[in-house]
Amino acid sequence: MDREIIEQHVTWEEYQKILKILGREPNLVELGIFSAMWSEHCSYKSSRPHLKKFPTKAPWVVQGPGENAGIIMVDEEKEICAAFKVESHNHPSFIEPFHGAATGVGGILRDVFTMGARPIACMDSLRFGELNDPKMKYVTKGVVSGISHYGNCVGVPTVGGEVYFDSCYQTNPLVNAFALGIVKKDKIFYARAAGVGNPVIYVGSKTGRDGIHGATMASEEFSSEEEVEKKVNVQVGDPFMEKLLIEACLEAMKKEGIVAIQDMGAAGLTSSSVEMAARGGVGVRLELDKVPTREEGMTPYEIMLSESQERMLVVCEKGKEEEIMEVFRKWNLDACIIGEVIEEPVIRLFWHGEKVAELPIKALTDEAPVYYRPFKVPKYIKENRSYDQNKIPEPKDYNQIVKELLNSPTIASKRWIYRQYDHMVQVNTVVYPGSDAAVLRVKESKKGIAISSDCNSRYCYLNPYEGGKIAVAEAARNVACSGAIPRAITDCLNFGSPEDPEIMWQFVKATDGMADACKVLETPVVSGNVSFYNETTTENGKRAVFPTPTVVCVGVLEDVEKRMTSFFKDEGDVIVLLGENIGNVSGSEYQKLIEGEFKGQGQTIDLAFEKALQKAVIEAIEKGLIKSAHDVSEGGIAINLFESAFEKELGFEVELEDDLRTDFLLFGEDQSRIVVTTSEDKLKELLPFFEKKVVPAKKIGIVTSSGRGIIRHKGKEVVNLSVKECKEIYENSLERKLLS
Repeated sequence: MDREIIEQHVTWEEYQKILKILGREPNLVELGIFSAMWSEHCSYKSSRPHLKKFPTKAPWVVQGPGENAGIIMVDEEKEICAAFKVESHNHPSFIEPFHGAATGVGGILRDVFTMGARPIACMDSLRFGELNDPKMKYVTKGVVSGISHYGNCVGVPTVGGEVYFDSCYQTNPLVNAFALGIVKKDKIFYARAAGVGNPVIYVGSKTGRDGIHGATMASEEFSSEEEVEKKVNVQVGDPFMEKLLIEACLEAMKKEGIVAIQDMGAAGLTSSSVEMAARGGVGVRLELDKVPTREEGMTPYEIMLSESQERMLVVCEKGKEEEIMEVFRKWNLDACIIGEVIEEPVIRLFWHGEKVAELPIKALTDEAPVYYRPFKVPKYIKENRSYDQNKIPEPKDYNQIVKELLNSPTIASKRWIYRQYDHMVQVNTVVYPGSDAAVLRVKESKKGIAISSDCNSRYCYLNPYEGGKIAVAEAARNVACSGAIPRAITDCLNFGSPEDPEIMWQFVKATDGMADACKVLETPVVSGNVSFYNETTTENGKRAVFPTPTVVCVGVLEDVEKRMTSFFKDEGDVIVLLGENIGNVSGSEYQKLIEGEFKGQGQTIDLAFEKALQKAVIEAIEKGLIKSAHDVSEGGIAINLFESAFEKELGFEVELEDDLRTDFLLFGEDQSRIVVTTSEDKLKELLPFFEKKVVPAKKIGIVTSSGRGIIRHKGKEVVNLSVKECKEIYENSLERKLLS
């Protein structure tokens, strides 16, 4: 085979390994299968050694990594579980924003209902470049439209998420999709093929040429010139077909006979068949000419590597196949037998009776390359050590700074985005987008589920270890602010090329930090995804995104009626700050506003204190001591106060006495701080409660009916603004920037 063709699929060194494993040359179909299964996206060949440090077990974890989604127990008495996962669809969303994002939603939904769970919620974690670029406006609007179209049509609510804007994402936006479903413990399904002679059934949409080499595209960098050529790699989704598939799968699962089931995601029929066989320790024989196709003249190579959407692979008990297929046909879906489980652990492919490929399952899975990539401290990290934030000039007009921060697309309300999403369908959503965490009721139980997505990539860029810790901690803190106990996380690790030692250093340190945080906060990692090669070759060289290890934390509310929101409730309520003000603006939105870039050593966090803070807040909410709780994050305490006031357009008067520079105090993004409110009569109980928990708590102000936000520092009034005017800036900023 021509070397040029080989190196379009695998590296030359990997090809030599294939020759050694097989003892012969592979044909083109076999090479294509190796290319997909050994891609970074499927094999985790650069990240696998480092993922092992994540904690994955806890008494409430039912299923950890290794299946299509992770599962935790929600209600032990009624054996109600939650299945969830987050995954990336980055490159497709830049090339074709609408379909790239839409199919990201479809794919993550299939990961969840494959487990037997009915999807009840989606979230999205998005990163875009600056909105002064027309291309980025187009990408942002296209991504949001794709997410809303698919989720709204399929009838699963999008209940929250996060959106950041930064120039590092200008040529490589990030689109991470999350889904969560509910399943009874005894109704969980797995993707482990078993039973020699059992039929393998193809169900869902017909196979087309869309998405061929999608997995390998997700494992490589690209340049803008290649966009048009790669449009063929972007799948096209059909949410109405997905809805039929959800209902058909869940109905079929109620019948006896399904042994294993898996969606055809990355690498399509290749990964679904190989991974099911690998988990079950068996082999599979497939007759590719029986696969339903929608395009003329498709070859075995194209059929195996197509990533056409809304397709599943099912192994069922021999003799029950007609009953199972009848369910899918009732829902107007293709359903046909395309093969069988075999004892020999190989994948054996036939085309009109002729064998076109035969490969050992282990060669595609266990024997995939594992790279222990070298890593070194980036040059910019060393340069940042000498940074002194005291050289930032003090502003003359703090009112103007507050307005400009509220106008920042990263801080501003994402209302323009989430109002396009149906977040009420299925009527499980009890805390809507806009609070610290979304909260869902669990039907047939008094319990609730809280979910929050988080990752400040600027912190991860300046200090990957601390940034990794903070990503986990802040997602968990947001869940705690709703009153829920953080139980587990799923993550999507978005980085540049692992072949760059400086990028690999970011990955190693960020995952070190995440692992440490998960251990201390008792939030094991139950599922996830790694997305490398998020970088673009430009005329000025390679440009990688900031390290962005997105974390979605899932928590459990013992009583959904005791859920908490982040908004001020009543005039006369007392405002209390939990935690300490340090005044660190490194990596902050304020630093970006004043200096136009990020410098310094980023934010830091004390995990032991963070755990104490979260446990204390959850208990205080349970006891009814708190009326609102809002995590201090981007923009610092000043922005936190205005965000808390917007819902009812209440005012506030706050007095801060900390011996810090005023701008650092107001806009520093120090960790482990929560602003809570309580009634005057409960203050006498609340302050001693937190003192007993060794959590600093001090009264800093009062909620008023004045409609003005007033902040004083050491007796001097530094901020005095109309809450209504600030709300108008906050709520309309993003829309103005996108539509101008």
